[in-house]
Amino acid sequence: MGLRTFLKNKIVPQALEDQINRIRKPIGTLGYDPWGYNNESVKIGFTLTRQIYEKYFRVTADGVDNVPAEGPVLIVANHSGQLPLDGLLIGYSLAARERLPRIPRAMIERFFPTVPYLGNMLNQVGAILGDPVNCAKMLANDEAIIVFPEGIRGSGKLYRDRYKLKRFGNGFMRLAMDYNATIVPVGVVGCEETIPAIANIRPLAQALGVPYVPVALPVILPAKVILKFGKPMHFDNADIPEDKVTERVDVVKAEISKLIDQGLSERKRLF
Repeated sequence: MGLRTFLKNKIVPQALEDQINRIRKPIGTLGYDPWGYNNESVKIGFTLTRQIYEKYFRVTADGVDNVPAEGPVLIVANHSGQLPLDGLLIGYSLAARERLPRIPRAMIERFFPTVPYLGNMLNQVGAILGDPVNCAKMLANDEAIIVFPEGIRGSGKLYRDRYKLKRFGNGFMRLAMDYNATIVPVGVVGCEETIPAIANIRPLAQALGVPYVPVALPVILPAKVILKFGKPMHFDNADIPEDKVTERVDVVKAEISKLIDQGLSERKRLF
């Protein structure tokens, strides 16, 4: 018996196993899809995530049913918190919903796959290198994909800049247009307070070959997290110049900003 099978048999509750089994994923005969996704690994990962989601961050997910149950979807959110907790929590909220659950794929920074074991582990639970080619192929495969157009600019922001959206790249909009993908905006509130950083040591980050080295407490604080899923958005594949694409990106960005404001107004306390 392999370690994965042993862990699954020991810790995965039957209800969660049934939940994952009823979410159809196009996997091969060996149990993997072309990007390394594995159902059994997801069951273990989501069992562990459930405790973090429900007990530690006490997540509230509003509007999660706005994500279509099928077809290509880009779940576009603000990025924050030094670690990719936001993507993990968004993914779990969609997979755990009662009506037509779905396991989305998360675009991750190029740094993570370079870490021994971590890259393979992330691939097995649905994460994939944030490359336009990967994203395009998955949209063609009718996947739901979590994207953070702020990229490193968002995840590495300092505490003083919390909830101030950084520049969005245009790539996700071009992909949505090319593949007729639905865009669902998401405002994430709470992850900014999980690892508040007061500075980034850029010279050290460059020396280590990592995106940033934050000056922060070496703990993840149990901030309450609110996820606000907005209404689905659709954009046609008109032949328009790049400045018009940017205008469409700004429409999505404005909606995410509005969702963040709603979450902040509803939040009663940080922890």
